[in-house]
Amino acid sequence: MADVLSFKEMCARFDVTPRTLRYYEYIELLSPQKEGRARFYGPREVARMTLILRGRRFGFSLEELRQWLLIYDHQGTEAQNRAWIALADRQLDVLTGQLDELQGAIADLRALRDDVAKTLAD
Repeated sequence: MADVLSFKEMCARFDVTPRTLRYYEYIELLSPQKEGRARFYGPREVARMTLILRGRRFGFSLEELRQWLLIYDHQGTEAQNRAWIALADRQLDVLTGQLDELQGAIADLRALRDDVAKTLAD
């Protein structure tokens, strides 16, 4: 049981709320071992949680992550890796577009700020 985490330990390790962890179970992203009301998370669930949080950081939806994790369960690593490349390529395009929009907004805000600052200096 040394490589198994309790519910509380899982929350602490990944800095998530109990509600978040329960929700991930509810939508079948995680499947802990259950003994009565207690839940225990082994290496598989820890690895899945790591992937889920990394995916969220990259902007993937929980449903996209759920579908991607199912590929491994049904088709194996190679199919999952191929799907990952397609998902990553699409998300890189999305993030690049968002970056372009942010850079434009920053430039516009900077110019407006400079214009207003100039009127105060005059």
